[in-house]
Amino acid sequence: MGVLRLVLRIMGRISTFRSYQFVLLLAAALAVVAFYYFGSERQNFSSTTKRIKQSQASHNTNRNDADLTVDTRLSHTGGSEEQGDAGGESEDFRSKTGPSEAADQRYHALMMFTKVDKSRSLQDKFRVAMLSMVEHGDFLEGEVLVLHFVSDQASKDLGERMLQEFLLDATFKYEVLFHDVVALTQKLFPIVEAMQKHFSAGSGAYYSDAIFFLSVAMHHIMPDSQTRIVQLDLDLKYRTNIRDLFQEFDRFPPGAVIGITREMQPVYRHTFWQYRKENPQTRVGEPPPEGLPGFNSGVMLLDLGAMRASALYNQLLKPSNVAKLADQYRFRGHLGDQDFFTMIGMEHPELFYSLTCGWNRQLCTWWRDHGYGDVFQMYYRCEGPVYIYHGNCNSPIPDD
Repeated sequence: MGVLRLVLRIMGRISTFRSYQFVLLLAAALAVVAFYYFGSERQNFSSTTKRIKQSQASHNTNRNDADLTVDTRLSHTGGSEEQGDAGGESEDFRSKTGPSEAADQRYHALMMFTKVDKSRSLQDKFRVAMLSMVEHGDFLEGEVLVLHFVSDQASKDLGERMLQEFLLDATFKYEVLFHDVVALTQKLFPIVEAMQKHFSAGSGAYYSDAIFFLSVAMHHIMPDSQTRIVQLDLDLKYRTNIRDLFQEFDRFPPGAVIGITREMQPVYRHTFWQYRKENPQTRVGEPPPEGLPGFNSGVMLLDLGAMRASALYNQLLKPSNVAKLADQYRFRGHLGDQDFFTMIGMEHPELFYSLTCGWNRQLCTWWRDHGYGDVFQMYYRCEGPVYIYHGNCNSPIPDD
């Protein structure tokens, strides 16, 4: 009513002014009405949005979606967000825990996220992975999924924007951490330099290749307080709750440090050809269930505590032992950490817990058409439920 009286008072004075003054006063009156009316509507809309977000377990009324460089914590109850101090520390994997969330149980998952800004294909794969993870993700109260991304600056900027959309419907608490790929490479290089000549595709560009061995030395990079992490490729599609994957850690037998699925193509039948020729009775490179087909690193469970405690595993990281095994098996690969794990797994299978093929259902069929069609199906076959599809070598992923 106060607004209406103000308008009438202004209109009452219109007759005393010339026509252009009439126009100016009319515009002023309309501006007053618009300010009060639409300003009120905007406030009501904002309040409604706030109530909707409070009703969603995954969202927070004070969420700052534009800043994912450090922890972004969302609460089931819609309580206030606690944002970590940026401090330039994100690259060293130190999770910043607010006092009210100190007791939360965290599930850590890491993905390589480099050069994504330059690849529409990687962006599409990331979309499929994150949306399917969110669709099926379900964590208990007091549990947090911590998503780590190893990234260059341009990809990080893009990733922050993409995650605003992809995580919008998450029904669980999560945190997001981006880590600088250059800083991690600097830490990794002295540890993995010796093995790169055996398992890298590049010729001389070993420094840049070091990041592809992150999983091999993760237990040296992460703080001692962090004991478990899952490393995941971007080209995955989740068909079940990712929380169930973490439960596989509890199935590790004594001595196992890494959970991983077998390779589902005759990759290592080919790579170990010379060793197989010299040892015709070997199981190396043979298909399952009796053979040793090697591993695929698309989905890996890294028990960091066990990796630190294993004298055997850490001995195998020494340059002299890497060279000894590579020579023994006549091995020269190009797939980074996957090759290293495959090679030491031939000699020490007790270090590995075999995930069922359904946790990393690889879809690539490249080797079927490149000389191994007669034996391909023995490697490719996967019985039982599929929990995660892996669209390796750009294979299409089923819509189901």
